[in-house]
Amino acid sequence: MEEKVMVSDALHGMNSNLSSFGTIIPQTENKDLKQAFKQIRNQGEMSQEELYTIAKNKGYYVPAAMATAEEVKQVKSIFM
Repeated sequence: MEEKVMVSDALHGMNSNLSSFGTIIPQTENKDLKQAFKQIRNQGEMSQEELYTIAKNKGYYVPAAMATAEEVKQVKSIFM
């Protein structure tokens, strides 16, 4: 399997796992368990960012263009 495909698969899996924590954490009553889930999520986010940086540097991933100041302002107005 090509390295590019493996990196893409790994990032997809990480994204999927991390999004699960958005559901799990708020529904967890036990404070110690909730904290453990948060730590696992944070570690996963750091690993995801490292892999994303590697993928970007190798040209495996090209991020979307930066939003303009007007686009940022428009989105902020929707959510604020």
